Amino acid sequence: MSATREIISTGNDLAAIAAVDAGCMFFGGYPITPSSEVMHTISDLLPKVGGTAIQMEDEIAGVAAAIGAGMAGVRTLTATSGPGISLKAENLGLAQMAEVPMVVVNVMRGGPSTGLPTRVAQGDVAQAKNPSHGDYKSITLCAGTLAECYTETVRAFNLADRFMQPVFVLLDETLGHMHGKAMLPTVEEVKAGIVPRKKFEGDPADYRPYGVAQDEPAVLNPMFEGYRYHFTGLHHDAMGFPTEEIETCRKLIDRLFRKVDEHRDEIESNEEYMLDDAEILLIGYGSASLAIKEAVNVLREEGIKAGLFRPITIWPSPEERMYELGQKFDKVLVVELNQGQYLEEVQRCMGRRDINKLTKTNGRPFSPADIIEKVKEL
Repeated sequence: MSATREIISTGNDLAAIAAVDAGCMFFGGYPITPSSEVMHTISDLLPKVGGTAIQMEDEIAGVAAAIGAGMAGVRTLTATSGPGISLKAENLGLAQMAEVPMVVVNVMRGGPSTGLPTRVAQGDVAQAKNPSHGDYKSITLCAGTLAECYTETVRAFNLADRFMQPVFVLLDETLGHMHGKAMLPTVEEVKAGIVPRKKFEGDPADYRPYGVAQDEPAVLNPMFEGYRYHFTGLHHDAMGFPTEEIETCRKLIDRLFRKVDEHRDEIESNEEYMLDDAEILLIGYGSASLAIKEAVNVLREEGIKAGLFRPITIWPSPEERMYELGQKFDKVLVVELNQGQYLEEVQRCMGRRDINKLTKTNGRPFSPADIIEKVKEL
């Protein structure tokens, strides 16, 4: 998307604005620090475009309402923070199994449990890969700038309708509450780029919503339009009715993987900053990447050639590119506001255990000086 519109706002507000611009017509949620502003803002915006925002009695009811809206065929959003994802987990598993598209904005804070509600962390990265039990492929995007709080939310809605499943957008307390200028695409450009959900338009007698190719998502027509099928969290057949038939069950779970794995080119996004001549590779994401970039600039002024690789699509991870970078760089440093949740994925992708890490879990952001000091140790 080209940046042609200037807005001064916060990350949370930009996520809400993006949802409405992208055609979201329903929000179901419950306030929780530091994500509450997403709900506050979208509750003002949605009624103006004929949409609905509901504060439910808790996080569980919030995601259940959002899933219901997705079943009815509208673009739908819920927003929360780590403890809320824990509560929403069971229903998110239902949405994965039934293939109901929706967007979930998670503004990360310190944990586990109540943790540090008003402080920053990146502790939900592992949770975003598998928030619910069972086998499925998560799609998780991670904003690293104020502008991306907007553009990645827009992209999440298109991916949700393309792959028919929940798509997560990770912000964090720093980005969510940061107030500044963002250069954004126009509303017209966003609306022109909307990827509509596929719809079956043949004879209702021939409709098989889950009877699709093994690398494709279900085709779920909106409810109440004359197409009969069944929603369930159980293993199901082409019509959505529960089954334990061995081959049907195997093919269902296989398809939940393949519909994502075989179309990674449509999902993957990352940023490479000053990598061409770099001698030290830094890997980071989200708000931590802002401090990393500043550290890279300072290090280069001092003659140390550092560069940044920033995954924007966290899950599925950019494993091929990380493997290539692992072959190129002897010194690799992963910087995270957790104990190393993405470090494990970097080790897997690179096939190496000698990856250095810089972590912080006290609710405070990294300063560029923290990173510069660690790089000089290397």
